[in-house]
Amino acid sequence: MEKLSMVLGDYAHGRALLSGDVEVPGHLVEPVEVSPVIGAYRRMIRDLEFDVCELAPTSYLMALQAGVPLTAIPVFLNRRFHHADVQCAAASGISVPGDLAGKRIGVRAYTVTTGVWVRGILQNEYGLDLGSVTWVVDDEDHIEGRAPANVERVTDGRSLGELLRAGEIDAALSGNAGTGRAGAPRAGWSSSPEQPAADTGPYPLFPDHDVLATDWYLRTGIYPLHSVIALRHEVVERDPGLPSALYAAFAESKRRQVAADPEWSALPRLGKQARQLGTDPIPYGLAANDRSLRALVAFSREQGLLDAEPQQLFADGDYPDA
Repeated sequence: MEKLSMVLGDYAHGRALLSGDVEVPGHLVEPVEVSPVIGAYRRMIRDLEFDVCELAPTSYLMALQAGVPLTAIPVFLNRRFHHADVQCAAASGISVPGDLAGKRIGVRAYTVTTGVWVRGILQNEYGLDLGSVTWVVDDEDHIEGRAPANVERVTDGRSLGELLRAGEIDAALSGNAGTGRAGAPRAGWSSSPEQPAADTGPYPLFPDHDVLATDWYLRTGIYPLHSVIALRHEVVERDPGLPSALYAAFAESKRRQVAADPEWSALPRLGKQARQLGTDPIPYGLAANDRSLRALVAFSREQGLLDAEPQQLFADGDYPDA
């Protein structure tokens, strides 16, 4: 039986696979814990350190373009909407997306997938000229060399949250893509910094973000995806049936979790999104994710991260929607 090193984030719907309760025929899954899991993305792309690893989808697309010997299966363990992500500095005067033109916006690194989704929404839904914005970053990209000229790096060690609260940037993304952490991925990295009082602190660009996100999904069918499952080419070459077997194992692990917790109480955000969508909050497979995949590729190309549409996104395999 071949060992298969695997890195995933802490998702209830992936635990049965990591624990061995759900098996991958012919393979023994060896979980590798990396916290935060984003720290594993860089190690996988740059050093091919693991056999199977969760990756940010944009990083995976860029790795394919760069010739990194990786492939993937259409399993997306994490999904989220992004209309809530843009936070504006208290004294910025920003009230509508058009007000972001000419402003300085913080994002952890230019190529993070959340940034791609947010910029795609601002450009395609609200007509913002992305070139009119200065993007302020405080971490490096997993794959360097694609950031445009209007990206500025923080050099004094301060976090994006500090800069936003001081009014030295006009807006920033929240969470791990911006103000919810500081510096490169490391243990404890996702602990949010202390926030000031609501009446003096940053405020959301879209106060009605849930309504806007649901409307966008209903109009476009786009449901922003995250955390694709990547495999080293070498393990697939040794066992061409592995992608299908691994996909089936992920689907079974998810099925067991949903059967045990149909309301998604273990991950309330996904439960909320299930109610917004009226359906499965983490669909796997090709047909179920076609519009979202096409949108991410299109946004990545518009933003200069991809030169062309990838010819093959996933390993050959059997991927029924699950």
